[in-house]
Amino acid sequence: MISAFQQDGIEVLRIERPEKANSLTGAMLARLTEEFDRIAQGQSNAVILTAAGRVFSAGADLDEAQAGLTTSPEWERLSARIATMPCLTIAALNGTLAGGAFGMVLACDLRVAVPGAEFFYPVMKRGFLPQPGDARRMTVLIGPARAKMILMAGARIDAAQAQSWGLVDRIATDPVAAARELAADCVGASTDHVMAIKGLIYQP
Repeated sequence: MISAFQQDGIEVLRIERPEKANSLTGAMLARLTEEFDRIAQGQSNAVILTAAGRVFSAGADLDEAQAGLTTSPEWERLSARIATMPCLTIAALNGTLAGGAFGMVLACDLRVAVPGAEFFYPVMKRGFLPQPGDARRMTVLIGPARAKMILMAGARIDAAQAQSWGLVDRIATDPVAAARELAADCVGASTDHVMAIKGLIYQP
């Protein structure tokens, strides 16, 4: 349910469970972490995270959520791995982003979304806490008041509003193509140069 391939010097990881709105199981979270670990040990200067179908991810698989997935350490392990990658990481959001799937996206360096994408994280009404890293990274990106709008007031925002808030960096009908354009300079640079510049920029 996770595919991994390299094209034109860019690593691409794709969530492939469109029949379940790309909801995430514990095994999928672990596989994503393993793939990012593999990429971190190589010489790739950029990685794109995307998904199949019309939804990026609905968050945790419902059956596994009822069995305790929402409090699994795998969420934080994955987002921490992405946040410390020695290369440029871009989330190419092919559709709506919801719930715990926010973590991996917030941990990426850049985010590109299709115009029809929506963003919501309904932890308040469901009685769950967001992952600590999710709340922290969201606050760094959009500020405390807007983070409260999403996490506490249950705001459901569209791509245009997400961009105006700073949650999304670019809107494109083909987010993977747009992500490739953003990664082009990194692909043409040395790995040491990419790591040096990234090291100069604060990483939440």
